[in-house]
Amino acid sequence: MSKELEIDVEDVLAVLGDETQRHEKGSREWNALQVAAICLVYVRHMNKLDDFTTYYREILSPDFKIKVERDFVTRDEAESWLKSGDAEDGMQIRIDGKGFLVVRLPGRLTLLNNPLPEELGTDNSED
Repeated sequence: MSKELEIDVEDVLAVLGDETQRHEKGSREWNALQVAAICLVYVRHMNKLDDFTTYYREILSPDFKIKVERDFVTRDEAESWLKSGDAEDGMQIRIDGKGFLVVRLPGRLTLLNNPLPEELGTDNSED
């Protein structure tokens, strides 16, 4: 993967704007394109564009693997682990074969459904 890969935010926003206009305001597609544009503006506003560009390069790399930090048989086991203090925001875990992401909310960690590549028909995970 080329290290020269950069993101032209203005060009991406222009494409998203053009595509947004092709859909009825309030439609599923219109809303999704709006969210995508706002996400990109947010990343730029928070001065995280360099971090995002690095992530973008990594995820497009054929060598990219999702690292599963922990495996659990039940959701209850995973919830206990969350409360133990060993979990960290951003950790990918597996519960009964399904992927979840540890996410920090105000005052607590929680689990968010985050399918693993093998659940989606690809195999880019690392045990």
